[in-house]
Order: sequence, then structure tokens, then C-alpha cells
Amino acid sequence: MTLFRLLPPRWLAVLAAGLGPLGALAQQPVEPVPKLPAAIRRALPAGYTVLDAAQGDLNRDALPDWLVVLHRPDEQKTSDVVAHPTKRPLLVFVGGAGGTYTLAARADNAVYCVDCGGMMGDPFMHLAIKKGYFTVEHYGGSAQRWTRLVTFKYDPAARTWLLHRDGHEHFYALAPEHGTTTATTAKDFGRVPLAKFDIYK
Repeated sequence: MTLFRLLPPRWLAVLAAGLGPLGALAQQPVEPVPKLPAAIRRALPAGYTVLDAAQGDLNRDALPDWLVVLHRPDEQKTSDVVAHPTKRPLLVFVGGAGGTYTLAARADNAVYCVDCGGMMGDPFMHLAIKKGYFTVEHYGGSAQRWTRLVTFKYDPAARTWLLHRDGHEHFYALAPEHGTTTATTAKDFGRVPLAKFDIYK
């Protein structure tokens, strides 16, 4: 799988518009962050702003749910990828009757830090949701590029999301078709709840 198959529409739009090289992708999204319901906005922890959000059915009950990635406004100054990366919490809000929302899970180590992308800058790309699954997508590197797509699946018995697949791609910027792709699944890592997943390990 090549990078261009992984890119969501907002990143492809950057390329189509001729706004710069691939290195600009990780820092210049062209779509605004979706507006969150008021109930979710009130539940967000102090000291953070919303980096990205996505709506979908996360627990297969046909009600709208939300993923929210938070970041600190000063993360560019405070984060050090080697010594102390400034974390970006990922929150899962599940919808209920009457437009209510409940915080069902929080993961502080599911999204890379602002300076975790190397020369490419901020590696965070996109959140994707589909029928009880969701994926956190990253892209970074320099001449040697990489992608990392981490997918979680809802487990009704555990009433939480478990790590489902951790996919990596490495390729040279001028020859992405010759890249290598690897992936691990639950057969490799067992049962890993979202809250205990650590992308830094």
C-alpha cells in the first residue's frame, strides 16, 4: 500500500492545489475541525484545545459517537520527542438518548507528539471511524518516509476498544512504490485495551 492510498481527501487536496511538497502535508490540513456538540465541549479537560475530531458509530449501537484528539496550545515549546513528549489525549465519547454523551475511554499514548514526525514536523494526519473500528493515522520522516496506522476495535464484552492492528510503511520519498509494509495484529500482541496502548514503545 502506498502513501497516496492512505491519504484522506483533505491531504490529497493539498497536493492537487500545488501548495507544496509532501513535507507540508503534516502541518497544513485544509479542512476545519468538526464542531463538537455542546455536551462534549463542556466535558473537555482544562488546558487543552481540540486538534481533531471525528463522528461515527464507535460501539455499533447506531447512535453517533465522537473521537476527540486534544493538544496543549504551547506544545511546540514544551514537547521533546526524546526526553518528554507533550502528550495528546485521545477521548472517546459515546452517544446516548436525547443527545447525551459519556466519556467512555481516554488514551494519553495513542497519538504521537507534535515533534514526533522528524523533519516532516507534526505527524498526526487523520482519524477514521467505521462500524466499531477506528484508526489513528500518522505520517512522518524526511527523505526516508514512514506511515503508521493504528486501528482499534470495539469489544462488547469488555465494553471498551482493543488494539486490532498496528500497521507501518517505510519508503523513500522519491520512490514510494518500493516501500515496505509490516503489520501486527491481536495474534501478535494479545488483548491491549485502548487506555493501555502506548505508541511510544
